Amino acid sequence: MSAIKAGDFILSGIDARNGAFGIVPDELEGAIITNDFWCLDPDESRIDKEFLLFLTSTEFFDHICKQSSDGTTQRIRLQKDRFFNYEISLPAIEEQKVILKKLKELKNGSESITTELTHQLTLVQNLRRQLLQEAVQGKLAAQDPSDEPATALLQKIKAEKERLVKSGKLKKDKELPAITAGETPFELPDGWVWCRLGEVVNQIFDGPFGSHLKTADYTKFGVQVIRLENLGEMKFKKEKQTFISDSKYQTIKQHTVYEGDILVGSFLADGVKCVVLPKLEGISIAKADCFCIRIGSSLVSKRFIMFLLSSNLMFIELSKLLRGMTRLRINTTQLKNLPIPLPPLPEQRRIVQKLEQLLHRCDTLEASIQQGRAYNGQLLQQVLREALQG
Repeated sequence: MSAIKAGDFILSGIDARNGAFGIVPDELEGAIITNDFWCLDPDESRIDKEFLLFLTSTEFFDHICKQSSDGTTQRIRLQKDRFFNYEISLPAIEEQKVILKKLKELKNGSESITTELTHQLTLVQNLRRQLLQEAVQGKLAAQDPSDEPATALLQKIKAEKERLVKSGKLKKDKELPAITAGETPFELPDGWVWCRLGEVVNQIFDGPFGSHLKTADYTKFGVQVIRLENLGEMKFKKEKQTFISDSKYQTIKQHTVYEGDILVGSFLADGVKCVVLPKLEGISIAKADCFCIRIGSSLVSKRFIMFLLSSNLMFIELSKLLRGMTRLRINTTQLKNLPIPLPPLPEQRRIVQKLEQLLHRCDTLEASIQQGRAYNGQLLQQVLREALQG
């Protein structure tokens, strides 16, 4: 190990291409670096340290690192002989200082733009949450007094489930307890009713646990496994694909999920991840960290339930139920007992229609802001390239 002093230029021989470099500040005078770090003492008659720092922020420097590195994907190291012998062109020191002044101005402007765009993204995310909250409280779509009240709807759902149990198509569940006054976080509009999630859905089940499905069982193709990585914020992420063999699937096929099932993540660290499963190629099953909510009735809107569970109000209620030693999670029993506000069916449909329109606008706005952030970063890289080209 070596001691460093303020003003030294250090970079990591392992992670320089990922931004592990910088000028040692005054408060780190006398700090220690390991052998994985290189401490450079630039000849300041030929290169300004701050100009060198800008140089390391360029795609050009990334290229030098790639050309000068060897090793496995887990441990790629810079090779000193190749790195220090790489030929570069530099402007004169006086010109560097002129360029450096301009670069600092542009970087400050770029950072201001990034800060503003980040703020705008936060506003869009807050708007999305507010829309969901107003929707589940009955403040987004108009109420219609002629709609059949949700109490009658609940009775129809119960009768339909009883018919399915009698015909052997559905397993009879234990009777759920009545909703108490302390479980209702807000007043409902006329025609709505508080009930438990298990009362309006046919099934809630999770995926295979522990040794029933291990990482070693995964294959390059076969039956798709839906994992937590596939659950976005009300959007299914198709790009994440994991498979098991058909023979393995036969041993756990009771966990099969179908188009239209609602999948909910059991971990709530980043909010409730909830999606309606789209049509996929072939058969798929859900992993243990994904709960499947199956609605077999046309008396309940699947997308309304998805929006409801994705709301901040439901996140707060579910967070009260978290259990576990290391990774806190909810279970299927808690999900079945979750109190939910249920509107009349026509209003469920109006809410879904209105929400989809407004959330689509939020998505469009968010995509535009993200594009602005990308352009801002590209512009700064272009300026750095031009500075090095004189």
